[in-house]
Amino acid sequence: MCGVLVLGVAGAGAWIYQDLNGNIHGADIEDRLGGDRPANLSPGSKNILVVGSDSRDGDNAGYGEGLTTMQSDTLMVLHIPANREWATVVSLPRDSWVRIPACDKGDGSTSDPHSFKINEAFAIGGTSGEVADAAACTIRTVEANTGMRIDHFMSVDFQGFKGMVNALDGIEVCPEEAIHDDKAHLDMEAGCQTVKDETALGYVRTRYSVGDGSDIGRIGRQQEFMEALAAKAQTKLADPTALHGFLQSATKSLTTDEDLAGIKPLYGLASEIQGIPEDRLTFLTVPNYPREADVATDKANVVWQYPQAATLFTALAKDQEVDKEELEADAENLVYASSVRVQVLNGTGVSGRAAEVAEQLGEVGFTVVGTGNAPENTDTTTVTAPQGLEAQAAALTSRVTGAEAGPDEGATAGVVTLVVGTDFELDDIR
Repeated sequence: MCGVLVLGVAGAGAWIYQDLNGNIHGADIEDRLGGDRPANLSPGSKNILVVGSDSRDGDNAGYGEGLTTMQSDTLMVLHIPANREWATVVSLPRDSWVRIPACDKGDGSTSDPHSFKINEAFAIGGTSGEVADAAACTIRTVEANTGMRIDHFMSVDFQGFKGMVNALDGIEVCPEEAIHDDKAHLDMEAGCQTVKDETALGYVRTRYSVGDGSDIGRIGRQQEFMEALAAKAQTKLADPTALHGFLQSATKSLTTDEDLAGIKPLYGLASEIQGIPEDRLTFLTVPNYPREADVATDKANVVWQYPQAATLFTALAKDQEVDKEELEADAENLVYASSVRVQVLNGTGVSGRAAEVAEQLGEVGFTVVGTGNAPENTDTTTVTAPQGLEAQAAALTSRVTGAEAGPDEGATAGVVTLVVGTDFELDDIR
């Protein structure tokens, strides 16, 4: 959430800090994104991709031993609506297992489409060390898996985060249990305490040595820490020394797309955010579950929960405010992909299409029980199911872009049927 904090604080008198303008790095990403992108369904709204960069260069080299590539340690999408009356921040767990499209690696080569954890996109694009290429691959991946068009991006690295915390004389945290994590360089006792320097950095990065050891738990700690950081920054607005140090650290570690690369555009964006009531700023994590439920051998990653994830992304793409309590309640109606038994019928007339789709469905966790040809060719991809399998049908429909729910006449008992139409593209499966 560092990018949001930069905006919020910069808005409190950015005109004083014109000397900071040159600190911000601008990256030209437009030509790197390609033409096959989601449509802009809500003109006037803004989707900003916020990346906590885990680069291994310079002062960051001590973290994550054995890693030499650029990494996205934190990934969020900030949605600002056209009416500027509310805002939503959606965290995307770094261990989310998603489809990563072909990306320019920045070294003259192109990666192949494949499935892996979402933070690999930043590393693939950043093969040459350029943040612009890393951001472009991450944007392409987020857009492909959410259907949301990303308008801007911000990347903040580790050392900039630490500098912001230090400029505010540290942030108070209250861990309920002691944390001893060699990987995060962290050694803390339980109870409330003020953290700064490497301890603050370790606290927001620690994972395996606290709670359930999941990335989801870490996201919760990060969100709480960022809110505390924002609140303390607001109390320091009258202290020029503290505020200037905060902004120096923030801007020096900040890389944005070219349209946001400057104090003036950041100030304008900050002014919009500052007018949003506190109770209308919502922090969410995309609904998910352990991928182990679908692939028994994968004990490290998570998959997004459907149709809830699709409902969230579609609402924001259409500039509709999301009710957090309603989303979380709906997420309790969990349907594992592996519990959905699917038969795939080819309605395209293209030989082998059912087998190709079946293979992709299997890769994302569905249980494919058969393939065949549809009674007749069709232009429309449809999903049908017998009574009692409505939830399973909804889970499948929401993962096939453009699929429609069809009538259940003649539906096979216990099976959800996907009829592949000529409108289907092999990249349509999320």
